Amino acid sequence: QVQLVESGGGLVQPGGSLTLSCTASGKTKTLRTLGWFRQIPGKQRDLVATVSRTGETNYSDSVKGRFSVSRDNVANTVKLQMNNLQVEDTAVYFCNAQMPFAASTINYWGQGTQVTVSS
Repeated sequence: QVQLVESGGGLVQPGGSLTLSCTASGKTKTLRTLGWFRQIPGKQRDLVATVSRTGETNYSDSVKGRFSVSRDNVANTVKLQMNNLQVEDTAVYFCNAQMPFAASTINYWGQGTQVTVSS
Protein backbone atom coordinates (compact mmCIF):
# COMPACT_ATOMS: atom_id res chain seq x y z
CA GLN A 1 0.00 0.00 0.00
CA VAL A 2 2.88 2.37 0.81
CA GLN A 3 6.36 2.11 -0.61
CA LEU A 4 9.42 3.91 0.71
CA VAL A 5 12.60 4.39 -1.30
CA GLU A 6 15.78 5.79 0.24
CA SER A 7 18.76 7.33 -1.46
CA GLY A 8 21.87 9.28 -0.59
CA GLY A 9 23.92 6.77 1.35
CA GLY A 10 27.60 6.28 0.73
CA LEU A 11 31.12 6.54 2.07
CA VAL A 12 32.29 9.67 3.86
CA GLN A 13 35.25 10.64 6.03
CA PRO A 14 34.82 11.51 9.70
CA GLY A 15 33.61 15.08 9.98
CA GLY A 16 31.95 14.94 6.60
CA SER A 17 28.31 15.28 5.62
CA LEU A 18 25.66 13.31 3.79
CA THR A 19 22.01 13.88 3.01
CA LEU A 20 19.58 10.98 2.91
CA SER A 21 16.29 11.26 1.06
CA CYS A 22 13.18 9.13 1.18
CA THR A 23 10.14 9.28 -1.08
CA ALA A 24 6.83 7.69 -0.16
CA SER A 25 4.43 6.48 -2.82
CA GLY A 26 1.09 4.69 -2.90
CA LYS A 27 -1.62 5.53 -0.37
CA THR A 28 0.18 8.41 1.30
CA LYS A 29 -2.64 10.80 2.26
CA THR A 30 -2.97 9.53 5.83
CA LEU A 31 0.72 9.12 6.61
CA ARG A 32 1.67 10.85 9.84
CA THR A 33 5.11 10.62 11.45
CA LEU A 34 8.07 10.14 9.12
CA GLY A 35 11.58 9.42 10.21
CA TRP A 36 14.81 7.53 10.13
CA PHE A 37 16.17 4.56 12.02
CA ARG A 38 19.53 2.84 11.76
CA GLN A 39 20.81 -0.65 12.36
CA ILE A 40 24.17 -2.36 12.68
CA PRO A 41 24.21 -6.08 11.82
CA GLY A 42 23.48 -8.11 14.93
CA LYS A 43 22.10 -5.08 16.77
CA GLN A 44 18.62 -3.68 17.25
CA ARG A 45 17.19 -1.02 15.01
CA ASP A 46 17.39 2.35 16.78
CA LEU A 47 15.71 5.70 16.36
CA VAL A 48 17.67 8.44 14.63
CA ALA A 49 15.11 11.18 14.05
CA THR A 50 11.41 11.68 13.39
CA VAL A 51 9.27 14.56 12.18
CA SER A 52 5.52 14.98 12.53
CA ARG A 53 3.16 16.33 9.88
CA THR A 54 3.34 19.73 11.57
CA GLY A 55 7.14 19.75 11.59
CA GLU A 56 7.86 18.79 15.18
CA THR A 57 11.14 16.88 15.35
CA ASN A 58 12.60 14.32 17.70
CA TYR A 59 16.23 13.17 17.76
CA SER A 60 18.29 10.49 19.38
CA ASP A 61 20.72 11.99 21.88
CA SER A 62 23.61 10.56 19.89
CA VAL A 63 22.80 12.66 16.81
CA LYS A 64 21.25 15.77 18.36
CA GLY A 65 22.96 18.90 17.12
CA ARG A 66 24.53 17.10 14.16
CA PHE A 67 21.57 15.72 12.20
CA SER A 68 18.51 17.55 10.91
CA VAL A 69 15.31 15.93 9.66
CA SER A 70 12.72 17.65 7.48
CA ARG A 71 9.73 16.74 5.33
CA ASP A 72 7.68 17.91 2.38
CA ASN A 73 4.04 16.94 2.81
CA VAL A 74 3.20 17.68 -0.82
CA ALA A 75 6.01 15.65 -2.32
CA ASN A 76 5.78 13.01 0.43
CA THR A 77 9.47 13.14 1.11
CA VAL A 78 11.60 13.15 4.23
CA LYS A 79 15.26 14.10 4.38
CA LEU A 80 18.01 13.59 6.89
CA GLN A 81 20.90 16.04 6.76
CA MET A 82 23.85 14.49 8.56
CA ASN A 83 26.77 16.69 9.55
CA ASN A 84 29.99 15.99 11.42
CA LEU A 85 29.61 12.28 10.79
CA GLN A 86 31.56 9.92 13.03
CA VAL A 87 32.65 6.31 12.67
CA GLU A 88 29.95 5.37 15.18
CA ASP A 89 27.31 6.61 12.72
CA THR A 90 28.13 3.77 10.33
CA ALA A 91 24.97 1.72 9.82
CA VAL A 92 22.17 0.88 7.45
CA TYR A 93 19.67 3.72 7.59
CA PHE A 94 15.98 2.94 7.13
CA CYS A 95 13.21 5.33 6.22
CA ASN A 96 10.09 4.90 8.35
CA ALA A 97 6.51 6.02 7.92
CA GLN A 98 3.55 5.57 10.22
CA MET A 99 -0.09 5.27 9.22
CA PRO A 100 -3.13 5.00 11.50
CA PHE A 101 -5.08 1.79 11.02
CA ALA A 102 -8.20 1.22 13.11
CA ALA A 103 -7.08 1.52 16.75
CA SER A 104 -3.45 0.84 15.93
CA THR A 105 -0.60 2.04 13.72
CA ILE A 106 1.10 0.52 10.70
CA ASN A 107 4.83 1.03 10.23
CA TYR A 108 6.26 1.08 6.74
CA TRP A 109 9.97 0.66 6.06
CA GLY A 110 12.30 1.32 3.19
CA GLN A 111 14.88 -1.24 2.13
CA GLY A 112 17.71 0.68 3.76
CA THR A 113 20.72 2.61 2.54
CA GLN A 114 24.28 2.06 3.75
CA VAL A 115 26.17 4.90 5.40
CA THR A 116 29.84 4.22 6.04
CA VAL A 117 32.06 6.69 7.88
CA SER A 118 35.74 5.84 7.56
CA SER A 119 39.08 7.52 7.04
